[in-house]
Parts: sequence; structure tokens; C-alpha cells
Amino acid sequence: MKFNELNAMKDEELKAKESDFRKEIFNLAIQKSLGSLENPKRIQAAKRSIARIKTILNNRKREI
Repeated sequence: MKFNELNAMKDEELKAKESDFRKEIFNLAIQKSLGSLENPKRIQAAKRSIARIKTILNNRKREI
């Protein structure tokens, strides 16, 4: 997801989205081990989205 899209979300939504991305990474890793993963770049994109979410949450925590 884009940084601007994530930045517009509330903290609770971000935490839920992070959880969704973690589940997605888990499922993609299983697909990769079975050899049925069609788009391996999707794992990298999910990891980057998690990093963006953590960055946004840390920045908000520092502002308070």
C-alpha cells in the first residue's frame, strides 16, 4: 500500500492491516515452499507495507 493511504488510517486500522499483512506473508511463504507461488515479489511488497505501518505508528507515538 502507499504511504499516503496508510497515513490516513487510524491506529487501530493500521494494527489490523499489519496483522493481515503478516498472515499474507505466512501464506505466501507456504506457497513458496510448495512451489505454487506465482508472484514472489508479493512477499517483498507485504514486508515493505509492514515497515511503512511501523514507521507511521512510531512517528505518531513520538508526536504525543
